[in-house]
Amino acid sequence: MRLNELLSLSFNSLRSNKLRTALTTLGIIIGVFAVILLVSLGTGLQTYITDQVSGLGSNLIFVIPGKVGGSRAPGGQQTNKLTFADAKVLSAKLKDIAEVGPIIQKSGTVKFQSKSDKGTSVLGTSANYPKIVKTNLIKGSYFTSAQERSAAKVVILGQTVWDKLFNSQDSLEKQINIAGARYTVIGILEKKGSVFGLDQDNTVIIPITAAQRQFGVSNVNSIYITALKPELVTLVERKANTVLLSRLTEDDFTLQTQEQTLSTISSITNVLTIALGGIAAISLLVGGIGVMNIMLVSVTERTKEIGLRKALGARRMDILKQFLIEAIMLSLTGGLIGIALGLGASYLISIFFVSQVTWWSVFLAFFFSVAVGIIFGITPAFRASRLSPIEALRYE
Repeated sequence: MRLNELLSLSFNSLRSNKLRTALTTLGIIIGVFAVILLVSLGTGLQTYITDQVSGLGSNLIFVIPGKVGGSRAPGGQQTNKLTFADAKVLSAKLKDIAEVGPIIQKSGTVKFQSKSDKGTSVLGTSANYPKIVKTNLIKGSYFTSAQERSAAKVVILGQTVWDKLFNSQDSLEKQINIAGARYTVIGILEKKGSVFGLDQDNTVIIPITAAQRQFGVSNVNSIYITALKPELVTLVERKANTVLLSRLTEDDFTLQTQEQTLSTISSITNVLTIALGGIAAISLLVGGIGVMNIMLVSVTERTKEIGLRKALGARRMDILKQFLIEAIMLSLTGGLIGIALGLGASYLISIFFVSQVTWWSVFLAFFFSVAVGIIFGITPAFRASRLSPIEALRYE
């Protein structure tokens, strides 16, 4: 039989059982839709996090307390031995090749008159912080080295804090209360958005010396180092390691470059994307089983039809092709609808969250939808083609 005749027969057969065809196709639709959507979410998340880390600035090196995978103190916690003095020594030793900035991070309530913002991130850092991490202000100015040395009570507000306390109105030179101490507002940060639901704009920045006095700490949460030139990153990392080892042990700190951080993030998000795609692929497999089940039922129902066609001269290959084409049409239709829905859902989610369609996932989903039709349709088709004409005609 010619291909157009086989296609016509297959189409008419599927059309005669519209509800069953729709329900069978639904399994493929859900599978393809899930693959595209979940892979898009994973890829979008990876791109977003990478952009956020890259946006901190180029040539960055992070000094983190404790050794990643290293020794731990009793109770399972790594002891923080990084101090403000370590940052000062690093700054002196790396003076001509890098900028060094210590970080103290606390959480507290910020108040202005009757308004308050609980759980605000209080970031204590140095005056050269904008040279290390990309920090843009929409109003005011950053604090100076003199203000840092004198532990001046000045503060720069993130946009969430600014909105909650001042309704995004003029706030420069106004005084606010941070964890029980009064600070003067000197600047407003540019909006950064959220990561994993964590609001990056719910933060305030104060001089690190003021943070030390207020919170009574000498340790720092981390130290940021940025090489003045990209080609100096390796040299800066090596020198920083030597400086820190003069006082600390290898288990007391970890040096991590931005490239290493991005590599780690990429590895984690790649695994996440593959895992999400694998979970979605299970639903596609279930849809394929549904196709095979329906096609087997169809073979049983149409046994007499198959016997009659064989008696009139239809070959085994014609029967096999017809049922295989029916299975492929089911999965192909479901695949195309699933792709359209997946693309639409990914676009809608990208408006409110992070989602990025990768065309390889679309082609992969389409390929698997066709493969499902062939793989799960071959058994019923082969079974139909092997029916004996005489026994098929006698079938009740």
